[in-house]
Amino acid sequence: MDLYYSNTSSGNRSVLMTAKALGIKLNVKVLNVQRGDQLNPEFVRINPQHTVPTLVDNGFAVWEARAILTYLVEKYGKTDSLYPKDPKQRAVVNQRLYFDIGTLNQSFMDYYYPIFHSKPADPEAFKKVESAFEFLDIFLEGQEFVAGKHLTLADISILATVSTFDIFQFDIKKYPNVDRWYTNTKKVTPGWEENWKSLTDMKAKTQFRPTNQTYQMDFYYFPSSPNCRSVMMAGKAVGVELNKKLLNTFAGDHLKPEFLRINPQHTVPTIVDHDFVLTESRAILIYLAEMYGQDDSLYPKIPKEKALVNHRLYFDISTLNHSFMEYYAPQFNSKPADPVAFQKVESAFALLDTFLTGQEYVAGDHLTVADIAILASVSTFDVMQFDIGKYKNVSKWYANAQKVTPGWDENLDGMNKMKEIVAPLLKANK
Repeated sequence: MDLYYSNTSSGNRSVLMTAKALGIKLNVKVLNVQRGDQLNPEFVRINPQHTVPTLVDNGFAVWEARAILTYLVEKYGKTDSLYPKDPKQRAVVNQRLYFDIGTLNQSFMDYYYPIFHSKPADPEAFKKVESAFEFLDIFLEGQEFVAGKHLTLADISILATVSTFDIFQFDIKKYPNVDRWYTNTKKVTPGWEENWKSLTDMKAKTQFRPTNQTYQMDFYYFPSSPNCRSVMMAGKAVGVELNKKLLNTFAGDHLKPEFLRINPQHTVPTIVDHDFVLTESRAILIYLAEMYGQDDSLYPKIPKEKALVNHRLYFDISTLNHSFMEYYAPQFNSKPADPVAFQKVESAFALLDTFLTGQEYVAGDHLTVADIAILASVSTFDVMQFDIGKYKNVSKWYANAQKVTPGWDENLDGMNKMKEIVAPLLKANK
C-alpha cells in the first residue's frame, strides 16, 4: 500500500499513526511540496487534486486524510473500536473529525501560514485559534477521549493537529482538559514518537519565530539589576511579551521554596518559556534572539560575527560588569572605596572605548545583544555618576544606543529605581 506523504501537515501524520494502530505497513513515498513534487504529471494522474496525503491500495486511490483514516479502519481494522459501527458513537467521531478539519486545523492554517511567509501575526486569526481550543476543552469536560470512552480516529486526528500547535509553542496548558487529554493521548497512541519526530524535522526547516500573541513568557526579575534590565530590552527587541514576576532580593524573595524549585541557584533574571527554564542573563539574551528573533541580526549566524558578539558578552560579564561589582558592591555595605578597584573600572572603560573606535556599535555595524548587555551595564555606571564623558567613543555610543535600543524606557525606569536605593551612598560620597 503506497502512501504519498509530506510531514508538513497534521493529516499526513495522522495516517501514519492510524496505520501503526492497525498494524499496517505503508510504503511511504515522500513528496517535497515546497519543491512542487505534487505537481509532477505522474502524481497528478493518481490524484488530479494533487494533495497529500494520498493512499493507493492495490490500484484504489483515496485522498483527504480523514477519509483515508476511516477507509483504513473499515478495511483493515480487526475491531470497530477506532471507528465504531454504532450510529450514535460513529456520529460523535465524525463530528470531531469535521471539527478538526473545519475549525481546529483551519485555525492553525489561518493564523500560522501567513507567519510562515513573513507576514505579521493577525490578532483576529489568533482569537479563532483560542476559540477552537475553548471548544475542544468543552468537548473533553469529564471524559478521557474526544469522542467517547476509548481511543478513536478522532483522537488520532486531533492529536496530530494539537501537536502541531505544540511544536510552534502555542500554550496548550491554558486549556486544562485539553492539556490532560494531550498528556494521556501521547502515551496511548501508537506512532506518537514518529509523529513528534516528523514535527521536529519540519520545524527545523521552517522559518518561523513565535510571536508574543502565541505565548507569554514568565520573567523573574529585580528592576535595579542591569542583567534583568538587559533581558527586558532584548524582549522588546524581539517582540516577546514578558510576564514580569518581581522578586525583591533585598527581602529574600529569591530564597523562597517556590522559586528555588524553579531555579535552585536562586538568581535573577530567570525566564520560564513554556516548560523551559533558563538563567544567566547573557544566555537568556542569546536564547531570545535565536528563538524569537525575526532574523539573525541580534545574534549573527556567521561564525566570525558571532564570535565578536560572544567576545563582547564575555567582556561585559568578566571585565566591565565585574569591575562594577568589585568597586561599588563593598561601598553598598559601608566599606570605603578602593582606589585599586576603581582603576579596574577605568581600565574596563578604556578597553570598551578602544573596541568602539571607528564604529557605531560594540560588535559590528548594527545593534546586537552585545550592545544590549553592555548598555545595561554602562547605564548602571551612569546611575553611580561615573564620568562616562571621559571616554569619547563610549560616550558617543551610549548616547546613540539609548535612542535605537528597544525597551530603553524600561531600562531607564529600572535605573531610576536603583537611584532611589543608592541615593544615600551617592550623597555620602559628595
